[in-house]
Amino acid sequence: MCLGAPGQIVRFIDEKVVECDFWGMTREVQLDRLEGELAVGDYILEHEGSAVRRIDDALIADTLALYEIILTEAGEDPIATEARCAMV
Repeated sequence: MCLGAPGQIVRFIDEKVVECDFWGMTREVQLDRLEGELAVGDYILEHEGSAVRRIDDALIADTLALYEIILTEAGEDPIATEARCAMV
């Protein structure tokens, strides 16, 4: 199963790469699939190193709550596992 992860933009590295925070772990995310303006503090949905969409401000709290449920019920942290695999 593929699972995109919500992350918050913490800084722009350049116009097509940002650093995002994923539950305290930061990693670089490519923006080449997205159109429109993004700013530090915005949330994106990341999959395989690329942002696939911006999360609407009105949906951030619900989205993060849903992911907390998924992570709790999984018994392990699939996002951290994916991130560790990507760094190898």
